[in-house]
Amino acid sequence: MPKPDDITRQRDLHESRPLWADSPRIALRTRQRPLRSDYDVVIVGAGISGALMAHALADGKRSVLVVDRRAPVHGSTLASTAMIQHEIDTPLDKLAAMIGSERAGRAWQRSARAVEQLTHIVADLGLSCGFERKKTLFLAGDEYGSRALRAEVDARHAANIAADFVDSATLAQRFSLDRTGAIMSDISASANPAQMAVGILRAAARRGVELVSPLEITDVRSTTQGVFLATTDGKILSARHAIFCSGYEFLETLAHKDHAIVSTWALATPPGIALPDWLNDCIVWEGADPYLYLRRSRDGRLIAGGEDEESEDAFASPQKLKNKAKVIRDKTEALLGLSLPAPDYTWAAPFGTTRTGLPLIGRVPGLDNVFAVMGFGGNGITFSQIAAEIVASEIAGHSDADAGLFAFDGHDSRRTATR
Repeated sequence: MPKPDDITRQRDLHESRPLWADSPRIALRTRQRPLRSDYDVVIVGAGISGALMAHALADGKRSVLVVDRRAPVHGSTLASTAMIQHEIDTPLDKLAAMIGSERAGRAWQRSARAVEQLTHIVADLGLSCGFERKKTLFLAGDEYGSRALRAEVDARHAANIAADFVDSATLAQRFSLDRTGAIMSDISASANPAQMAVGILRAAARRGVELVSPLEITDVRSTTQGVFLATTDGKILSARHAIFCSGYEFLETLAHKDHAIVSTWALATPPGIALPDWLNDCIVWEGADPYLYLRRSRDGRLIAGGEDEESEDAFASPQKLKNKAKVIRDKTEALLGLSLPAPDYTWAAPFGTTRTGLPLIGRVPGLDNVFAVMGFGGNGITFSQIAAEIVASEIAGHSDADAGLFAFDGHDSRRTATR
């Protein structure tokens, strides 16, 4: 029997205090122990991924249990900057060269549909989470100049994905930005990720989903009939299906397979600062390495991040946090042509990447009836919705037409630059 820390790759999921940690209305009522020992589905992880998975599976007929070894929504979800984009980390034109135009187009189309579905979920549940639809401004940088961006617009049009090229003169006139070009697109959003996840979990609980925290899964065994999960208190839970939505604390059996962990940094200014009016409608990222991304929050904060390093533990350095926050602030000031106040919040976190920028979703090789969701890159919330749709279809006995794009078996993906 493995030791308790052997079943998943445990790690701290953020350094310092993210902005969302001080959000109101993110406390959840949880049980201390499961009400039963047998379930239709056990979901491991109570962040945004586990919340969306519970939402997809909570039909009032299945018995669904969500467990987490920490307080719900206090893992990777707190560290998200919640730029909910349809744009995958790897531009469509580049992704097409990796996996073929048809498959790349389907991946991008699925991502766009996921943003639309998230919009419907927030509206249908009446969630108060600062959710706002946004345009995206993808700026030319040292990795993607204006010529590459024009080719990217052509690739998106060929895949029936709306996008417009913005030339340097228009960027200067409309946005006061000095870049050689940009792509403007319409299918993105932003939110408070903690409030969003909590609201979805509350709605799932109203439909009968059990939420138990803290409860750690220490071992998993599977058969063709079901799954057995051992807990730290010596109990055994059985389920027809188990789903690991544990973010970057992934199953140890999947370590180093088509997946890498990198470090990233972010900051948030005080609320109510003077910002360009166009930031009310747009989120921004750039085709550069290292890159910058930024957005305005509903209460008038500027949230910015980037400066990723290919290291799974660099985020834990307090000195790096200080240095990276300064670089991000300086780059943001230079881009926008303004002076920013000292940030209210600075934080760092690890996150998963793959070579293609696509997530890993589906059945875990060698473990019958066990699913996992990994490799979110810069699209964690969007990809979490795709994962919920694919896994829920599998459990219902239906085949999702796009499942093969993200499956662990045959997924040719190892590393890419991400945002």
